[in-house]
Amino acid sequence: MNQLQTVENSAKVNRGLSFKFDMQAYTLIIALVLIAIIFGFFTGGEFLSSRNISNLFTQMSVIAVLAIGMTLIIVAGHIDLSVGSLVGLTGGIAAILQVWYDWNTLMAVLAAVVVGAVFGLWQGWWVAYRAVPAFIVTLGGMLIFRGILIGLSKGQTVAPMNASFKEIGNSYFPYIPGYILAVISIVLLFFWTARNRKKRESMGLILPSAKLDYGKISAYSFFILLITYMLNRYLGIPLPILIVVVLAGIFIFLSNKTAFGRYVYAIGGNQEAAALSGINIKKNTLWVFISMGALAGVSGVLLTSRLNAATVSAGNMYELDAIAACVIGGTSLIGGKGKIVGALIGALIMASIDNGMSMMNIETFWQYIVKGLILIVAVWIDISSKK
Repeated sequence: MNQLQTVENSAKVNRGLSFKFDMQAYTLIIALVLIAIIFGFFTGGEFLSSRNISNLFTQMSVIAVLAIGMTLIIVAGHIDLSVGSLVGLTGGIAAILQVWYDWNTLMAVLAAVVVGAVFGLWQGWWVAYRAVPAFIVTLGGMLIFRGILIGLSKGQTVAPMNASFKEIGNSYFPYIPGYILAVISIVLLFFWTARNRKKRESMGLILPSAKLDYGKISAYSFFILLITYMLNRYLGIPLPILIVVVLAGIFIFLSNKTAFGRYVYAIGGNQEAAALSGINIKKNTLWVFISMGALAGVSGVLLTSRLNAATVSAGNMYELDAIAACVIGGTSLIGGKGKIVGALIGALIMASIDNGMSMMNIETFWQYIVKGLILIVAVWIDISSKK
């Protein structure tokens, strides 16, 4: 009898945790919908136009890529204040190699990503193997990388880029392939849901109702088709957002389905327990920073491509936007908790606020104030939920 009661209590706890997580995800989506409605009303519907939605997704792509890596950094119990400067440096290196030294686009892009990964390795070595706090290492990195950029570029704006390089941040996926891609994504969503349900059932784990699981997937499918339709009404799906989706898919798989991902969450949740369990904390911490550096390189390429130039101020304050996107998306600054999907929604919320307030001609200082208040409230909500 006691054993049966224990099982029932465990089931209630699992249902409660699942409901809590779902409520957090739904809250983000509801907030995003409210933001869209409010700005749509005050801009006479222009905020919800296909052209503006396309521009919004393109604008958010740089921060979204950074938020993917920043999620793992924060989950592991660290912080990276250097990513904005690293975005500027890697984008500047790509521009210098192409404009001044006539490198082709592929080699310039690879160089930017490799340089980002190397600098991530350097910072990770200090954090993991020399026990210097990540806050200090990356704060120093922020200054170092900005200084290197100014030195390499001689303080000049490096432009223009080759046509093939510009296409990375300014091209669009054609209409029909866009719809085909959307349908494939929907099919994969239903396939993975059915597969996960079957796996949980075979392991004797608690299953949510089929109506709930497939109802959520149906809602996601509707939004995928709606967004695809809206984007195709303009010029098609922007290539930068496809890059974000591919990278997000890779890192979601790594964080949820591999030992590396499980180790990162374990390290952030309880480092001592992770060490006692035999997890190599130093090596996994190092790889987290390497991946963050490589993603900063990708963001640098996207930004330079979109602007068709590299400047000494490129990426300024982007680290704060990336951190804010993660926190708004439910990533705990204490570590051990966070989802990449939530960080992407947080990046979209931040970009929507920037975009909407700009369309309303609200002065820049109000945009900083509003984003700062949102960040404080998001952290307060996270702390309150733990209490």
